[in-house]
Amino acid sequence: MKQHLYLLFFIINFQIVSAQVFTQETIQNNGDNDKRLNLVILSEGYQSTEFAKFKTDAITYTNTIFSTPPFSEYANFFNVHIIYVPSAESGADHPGTGSTYYETNFPIPTTDVDTYFNATFDSFDLHYLLFYEIDENYANNTELKINSVLTDNFPTYDQALILVNSPYYGGSGGEFPMASTDPAGQQVAIHEIGHSFFNLKDEYYPGDIHVGEAINMSAESNITAVKWKNWIGTNAIDVHLNGTTSAGEKWYKPANGSCKMEVLSQSFCSVCKEGMIEKFHDLISPLEKYSPNNTTVNNPEFPINFDLTLIKPNPNTLESSWILNGNAFASNVDGVTIVEPDLNTGINTLTTVIHDNTALLKIDNHETTHISTVTWTINQSTLGLETIESLSDYFKILMYPNPASDSINLKFESEATEMITVDIISVDGRKIVSKTLSNLNTSTLDISTLSSGIYLANFYSKNVLLASKKLVKE
Repeated sequence: MKQHLYLLFFIINFQIVSAQVFTQETIQNNGDNDKRLNLVILSEGYQSTEFAKFKTDAITYTNTIFSTPPFSEYANFFNVHIIYVPSAESGADHPGTGSTYYETNFPIPTTDVDTYFNATFDSFDLHYLLFYEIDENYANNTELKINSVLTDNFPTYDQALILVNSPYYGGSGGEFPMASTDPAGQQVAIHEIGHSFFNLKDEYYPGDIHVGEAINMSAESNITAVKWKNWIGTNAIDVHLNGTTSAGEKWYKPANGSCKMEVLSQSFCSVCKEGMIEKFHDLISPLEKYSPNNTTVNNPEFPINFDLTLIKPNPNTLESSWILNGNAFASNVDGVTIVEPDLNTGINTLTTVIHDNTALLKIDNHETTHISTVTWTINQSTLGLETIESLSDYFKILMYPNPASDSINLKFESEATEMITVDIISVDGRKIVSKTLSNLNTSTLDISTLSSGIYLANFYSKNVLLASKKLVKE
């Protein structure tokens, strides 16, 4: 579920940045902020007389971002807000000290302007690197200013982007990606958000200090063991060399020249898209609200309507199953109606289980599965309906490695459930082994004695099937 990022004031070099509130505006609104991912765009190098231009530029950037897969499919998961931060002068600094290749091909006039976040070309001696300050030594104080602006104006942001009023090619990543208004800047921003929000690595070799295990980078080259093994052979995904460190260690990537993390004009590769969608689901549930909700309903009357409001991808890939007293009742609908003959005398349980079945996730072998549930407890006596109580939950279920030879690791995280059960089922439907899992704890299941082949791992909460995942025993 979404984790709000409440920023705290902090002191660097004994300096405290005072609170300052700026005008803000929402330019993409898909629902309540606490039920959405919030992208906040800050103006830099825009004078107050240029704020209309900033809004236009920010809308252009937003439209481009959310026409890019997988943002386009999951645009409903996002709100976008802009904060009008005034600069005394327009543009960005360009001291003219950067590398000559890009200076020749992308010339920028030498300038020194007074802007709020001190956006600077030639940062780290790279002509096109547009960063807040010239290098890391000066950046701390500006990071304090950025954090202060976000704290004072939109503390629950999920990702911030600094849009610089400069027509020249440039940008940078890091915690707060920055991009210019150059026509290519929109693609630069999307690439840099790939770093900042999703921890994607460059798929051109980024240099020894920037390598490491990530969604789209690994030191593993074995196609049966690499983390994106389930995508190999699909959409040109393979194990491609990404470079060699000075120590001789080799690093690999899933795509070769066909991913936005390598070439700006390309789409994100399948592996990156999967990791991005995983992040979306890590932060928010697609269940926005439901009815009857968390309060007890006394003396209801038939028929009873049970309804869901879902945050749906486009096209909609959410699937739902409805279970009444342990029996399938409906599927892939946003609401059901219960009439008196549907219920038993006593306590009845209606549960809906919602998950995303997008083809952009390799469900069978994907390590993590996210499930939203709502359970209504309906008390039906001989005198009629007495009460309806409800409880929602959001599960994150992990199973790895897969394929496996000796053992698998199992873990789940839940907001309201302490125990679930996993059953390992053979292809002929026999239950081979069953294990109880406790919330937040990793359990190891020994499968060394099982015959090689394909099994199902079924995960249950109070006899309701949450997820069914294919397990490959080597």
